[in-house]
Amino acid sequence: MILIDELSKIVGSQRNNIERRNPGIIRQDLKKVNPIENFAIVISGIRRCGKSTLLLQSMNREEKFNYLNFEDPRLSELELKDFELLEEVFARDSGENDLYYFDEIQNLSGWESYVRYLLDNNKKVIITGSNASLLSREPGTKLTGRNLRMELFPFSFREFLDFSDLKDSEDSFHKYLFLGGFPEFLRTGMDEVHQNLLLDIIARDIVYRHNIKNPEVITEIAVYLLGNISREFTLSKLKKTFTSIGSVTTLSSYLDFLKDAYIIFTLPRFSYSLKSRQINPKKVYAIDNGFIRANSIGFSDDYGRLLENHVFLELRKRYREIFYFRENGECDFLVKEKTKITKAIQVCYEVNTHNKEREINGLLEAMESFGLDKGYILTFNQKDEIILGDRTICIIPARKFDY
Repeated sequence: MILIDELSKIVGSQRNNIERRNPGIIRQDLKKVNPIENFAIVISGIRRCGKSTLLLQSMNREEKFNYLNFEDPRLSELELKDFELLEEVFARDSGENDLYYFDEIQNLSGWESYVRYLLDNNKKVIITGSNASLLSREPGTKLTGRNLRMELFPFSFREFLDFSDLKDSEDSFHKYLFLGGFPEFLRTGMDEVHQNLLLDIIARDIVYRHNIKNPEVITEIAVYLLGNISREFTLSKLKKTFTSIGSVTTLSSYLDFLKDAYIIFTLPRFSYSLKSRQINPKKVYAIDNGFIRANSIGFSDDYGRLLENHVFLELRKRYREIFYFRENGECDFLVKEKTKITKAIQVCYEVNTHNKEREINGLLEAMESFGLDKGYILTFNQKDEIILGDRTICIIPARKFDY
């Protein structure tokens, strides 16, 4: 239990600290953060991608609000039963108001009950957390139908341009593919920022959270997967690489932890059969290109794979169901909306005489399989159009594509 005077000091100092922070460039997702009565806006994303800054930008639009960051070590003794004290502190220090901002709230056991209590009392609540389960398993039944979900990623290319004061050009896009979009790294240019971030996430969001006994193996798996973005893998083959892991089930859990922390994403091969999707090889992608470079062993400056990872992230931000296609040939991405495949997308840094036939044939096969009249090859800077019978293949620079 925490004393009310201590809690009041913490709330006051946190408020002073965040109000002194530089709000930075306005994030594109700020337009989605609109407080609504009886609903919790749930913002999740990898650590250090700018969630707290997004909260600050939202706060700057409001006259009165309550705020608490649960990552503060001084709150280690805070328990669910202390929320009556917290309400008293808020009323005394911030005045009566209906708007609550909670940063990294998943650190408090039972947080869902308090948020539900606020919603039932017609409050507006905006919360952040650094794990994807904040959007699924953890809210459980308590917040079902009472939350609006969004995910925040590191800077987009447009935000990167604003932050770096650059113009949209091939050169600036080339820099973005190499550097990525983590704000702190872009300020310092130090790869140690990415390396320390990986270790911090594994320690705080995986090892501590899930009581992992062999944290070194989790780190090795993460590094291995970051070095193999855009490539297929299976659990059985991965198990042969990491022989110290006792079972495929344990390995599967470790991958889920890495995904939950937003370090990696996996992309299933398309199949109408759910069982086939589960057992077929998957592809792996990662949260940020600069993060990949800094944390992978022997990763060369393979701009083809960096471009593909960029395209994946842009699709991942917009669509719930994405697949890759492999039959006789391969197509990098299929987008499914409702019950229908609506887009087939191939990614190729440069279409040339050596790869043109392979890229076109794989895309065309996917288009024919799903009855698509138009398909896309996203490149670094090429633009063209290929008409094959009643089907059109558009070659477009990735940064110009309307996702």
